[in-house]
Amino acid sequence: MLDRDGFRPNVGIILLNQKNQVFWGKRIRTHSWQFPQGGIDRGETPEQAMYRELNEEVGLHPEHVRIVARTRDWLRYEVPDRYIRREARGHYKGQKQIWFLLQLMAQDWHLNLRATDHPEFDAWRWNDYWVPLDAVVEFKRGVYEMALTELARFLPRTDHRNRFLRQGHRPRETDHLHHLPSPGQGLELPPGASFDPDPQAAVDSKSRTEPQGQ
Repeated sequence: MLDRDGFRPNVGIILLNQKNQVFWGKRIRTHSWQFPQGGIDRGETPEQAMYRELNEEVGLHPEHVRIVARTRDWLRYEVPDRYIRREARGHYKGQKQIWFLLQLMAQDWHLNLRATDHPEFDAWRWNDYWVPLDAVVEFKRGVYEMALTELARFLPRTDHRNRFLRQGHRPRETDHLHHLPSPGQGLELPPGASFDPDPQAAVDSKSRTEPQGQ
């Protein structure tokens, strides 16, 4: 579904934890990192598409998040011809996106990269809000910067840093990292990244060990 200018409607998702760090996902079998995103199907609103993509790409449901804000207008990026299928060249130009800023209201273990049989990510981490754009495919960097800048003023207030100062010590670099099982041999990830070959196994294991009826 393209508009008259050749842009496909799309949604982007910036997912925050309680420390205002963002979900940062490594695209499967690549070295690129990005936020969850996906196309808006015919008949869907941007919000409906956002919830569907949230579930398909990271396994979360509407009750696991709250909407903090969204961009006012479409943000566009053009896709270079070498990334476009041959049959789409000449009429497909790129993506136009509405970006949503969400806050996670559930536990980290609700995140599931294998919620479908066509996963988008094979690793993830919590990253500082201003993500390293050099890890993003080049043609998306401008839109990322625009979305992060527009939504930054809606970040929930947090006293995480003040808590450390009141206790008389500085936060360690590792305090903000989320760790899952160690990456497979030969897989290179940045410091603090989490390799997630089968996150559902961790959820199943947790459910077997939790007491029932509580």
